[in-house]
Amino acid sequence: MTFPLNRRLRPLASLNDERQPWLPAPELGIGVKDLARFSFTNAIRAMVFPNDSAAQRAAGLEREISEAASKAYGVQPRGFFIPSEVLSYRDPDARARGKRDLVVGTDTAGGHTVATDLLASSFIDLLRNRAAMLRVGTLLTGLRGNVDIPKLSGSATAYWLAENEDTTESQQTFSQVQMTPHTVAAMTDLSRRIILQSSLDIEGLVRSDLALVLGLEIDRVAINGTGSSGEPTGILNTSGIGDVAGGLNGAAPDWADIVNLESQVAIDNADVGTLYYATNSRVRSKLKVTEKASGTAAFVWPDSEMVNGYQALVTNQVPHDLDKGTSTGVCSAILFGNFADLLIGMWGGLDLVVDTATFSARGALRLVMFQDLDIAVRHPESFAAMQDALTA
Repeated sequence: MTFPLNRRLRPLASLNDERQPWLPAPELGIGVKDLARFSFTNAIRAMVFPNDSAAQRAAGLEREISEAASKAYGVQPRGFFIPSEVLSYRDPDARARGKRDLVVGTDTAGGHTVATDLLASSFIDLLRNRAAMLRVGTLLTGLRGNVDIPKLSGSATAYWLAENEDTTESQQTFSQVQMTPHTVAAMTDLSRRIILQSSLDIEGLVRSDLALVLGLEIDRVAINGTGSSGEPTGILNTSGIGDVAGGLNGAAPDWADIVNLESQVAIDNADVGTLYYATNSRVRSKLKVTEKASGTAAFVWPDSEMVNGYQALVTNQVPHDLDKGTSTGVCSAILFGNFADLLIGMWGGLDLVVDTATFSARGALRLVMFQDLDIAVRHPESFAAMQDALTA
């Protein structure tokens, strides 16, 4: 079988919703049946047992998809490429979720997955933060090399003319939003035996856990990436976003802060597009008992997931341990803005590598996943943040 290497050009919406259909987004065009058949376990076994002809035959589909992805992305994987189409596919009957360091000998670390009377649907997942930015941001896939996205940074000027007076020449000015790949990785350890004999869909466990770990980390840096130590720069650390300050040592958020966040975006004519609030559960709890004005019983955050007419995203990915003056490690952030202007760029697919050397003495495997990506804000004016909200 072969997969078409389509070179569709995906439009990108800007602040003024103009279309610039020049960003490449290669797609493999994998059919639903092949997506459902794709097996992490087959790919893992093929890497673990390179001389086993049966393992190599079993991984034929996975190898062909990886090779097609490599050709589309223009880079060679460290191990197997897992394209975004595979990662986004959800089997409606698959209910297993992932854990880490899975071994047969320890019940709580994988042993329960080999019991003959196991109820796979009863597997209890870890409690995790909710990912939000990957749902509301603009995802750019299939990028190659460094990416410079042009944007209009200054407009022409209009002049009033007296009779017979010539107009003054003016020009638009342009700048660029630059994106370069950063690498994020996650790993888990498996015993060789669990790959060979587990009755539970172990590949589903591994796939889910590693993908969730990576997805949550990408989501975190989209919000609060530092721009140092290999991290991209997230919204909160982007120069030029609107700033709403509670006080020298922080302050409890109130109705005026909410209105001010919206005003910071509106005064820059950026209150268009996909407008959301985003904060953590601590702030939501605080605002649900904070009245707009004393004695009105009208609360800043009503029972619905809406704040002042805008949908509010609640995720504990939004930090609650920020500093302001003497308030150390207790301040939360509240964001408002057009989240379509949050750009999440992906270079290539998820790169799956099997390490058989690290734990060779015990026959265990280490699975490592790599993803190259960057975060950028197309218009800093599209966002405003309060980063000193006190909730206790």
